[in-house]
Amino acid sequence: MTTAAIDARAGRRCHNVLNSLHSTHYFSPDLGRELGALGVTDAPAVNFAARAAALGPVGAGAVTAAFYNYKHDLVARHVPAVWQTVTPEQALAARLRAVDATLRRLLGEEAVASAGMAEAAELALRAAEGCTRSARPLYSAHADLPVPDAPHLAFWHAATLLREHRGDGHLAVLVAADLDGLEALVTHTATGKGLAPKWVFSTRGWTREEWDAAVGRLRERGLIDADGALTEEGTTLREGIERETDRLDAAPYARLGAEGVARLTELAGGFARTALGAGAFPADLLAGR
Repeated sequence: MTTAAIDARAGRRCHNVLNSLHSTHYFSPDLGRELGALGVTDAPAVNFAARAAALGPVGAGAVTAAFYNYKHDLVARHVPAVWQTVTPEQALAARLRAVDATLRRLLGEEAVASAGMAEAAELALRAAEGCTRSARPLYSAHADLPVPDAPHLAFWHAATLLREHRGDGHLAVLVAADLDGLEALVTHTATGKGLAPKWVFSTRGWTREEWDAAVGRLRERGLIDADGALTEEGTTLREGIERETDRLDAAPYARLGAEGVARLTELAGGFARTALGAGAFPADLLAGR
């Protein structure tokens, strides 16, 4: 077992807890309330406005490309029309207000104001200094945004940078593996760690028929068996995708160092467990639940 492999797994563990904290706002009523007050009331439009706003008033093609696993028809129903209701700048401000309310509600005022939160923000921002912009549109767009002053918002901002940096690299690996957006979702769900199909249908715009067709294509490639589980070849492919994603995402965690990564994982993990215990996510969100 090499040091590089240990470091890669440590970086992935750190990413996983940071991603959990970043993602809380997508399921928060605070986000819908803030954007709803500006006239954006449809759930998919709220999602697109919140995450795509950093890119500017882009069209459906850019959002579909950057998000990868959303059906283009769903994106095109809301983008660019959403920018006629709310500007990207307004959407970003609404998102930050929602994140503030969500973290205060899930973590509590004491945690938000704690020394641990300030330390987590400092560590995550330092790690984000190791990120690179090339071929990473969502990360690069968010890297242009100012760092909020409040420690809990600075921490969330840094978690977002690290999340989108890994995500952009992950998409390149999925393309190299010849998995389209829906096939990527199907294989991830088959690992037991991805979204349950009902959430894929309701949030990504795909239908059961399209899901079944993707399963059929993957079965023909020998990646999915008759029961819908990953074959040995499919498992090998998914594991290889994660390892290559780790490699492309190694720089931020190398910059932080082993001790820094361990400490950030400890702090972020504690906050993530608190958020999970406070009901941050639907109980049936993941396929393995």
